[in-house]
Amino acid sequence: MNRPLHVLLAALALAGASRAADLVPLVTELPKPLILGTPVPIKVDNLEAPRTGKPPAFLVPATAKNLALKRPVTSSDPSPLLGDPELVTDGDKDASEGCFVELAGGTQWVQIDLGAPAEINALYLWHFHSQQRVYLGVVVQISDDPDFISGVTTVYNNDAQNLCGRGAGKDPTYIETHEGRLIDAKTTKGRYVRLYSHGNSANPANHYIEVEVWGTPSK
Repeated sequence: MNRPLHVLLAALALAGASRAADLVPLVTELPKPLILGTPVPIKVDNLEAPRTGKPPAFLVPATAKNLALKRPVTSSDPSPLLGDPELVTDGDKDASEGCFVELAGGTQWVQIDLGAPAEINALYLWHFHSQQRVYLGVVVQISDDPDFISGVTTVYNNDAQNLCGRGAGKDPTYIETHEGRLIDAKTTKGRYVRLYSHGNSANPANHYIEVEVWGTPSK
């Protein structure tokens, strides 16, 4: 027997409410603001206007956690100028000396091995943020291929000039702050996360303080 329409609508509403109840705001601990020196004007293309007020809530499954914490990190620079790639997932987001890895100029990347395939909902990215600057050619990709040759999904790309050779992107450039950059990964599946950059508005080097990868292991 067919169910009455009002019963079907009630069932759909209940299912929707159940799914919504499984989602919670993503909450992470932010470092203290630390701005050193006198801010200088930044002139780059497609620069996002500074946000005012609190950031909007970003919902993730209640089971999501930071899968990148303490996971191994490799980089394109075999001999970083400062620090070690493992600083990228050590849980410390402070911008003081000793808390970041500095890679050489030009196109560089850091890569995180999550240890197993996962459904990734969001990423948090902190470049050097104790000085107002913009990192250039920021591209974030996810894959099950450690060499990022096949099965690659791009979840963020503000590299309008294709400096990193991963294709031209249309996402906005932005000024670094202690709040980091929250990136919607749209429940992309993958084991490896690779983050590119091509210097910054203050100098040619590439800096990474911390990366969080929020999601759940794939079933």
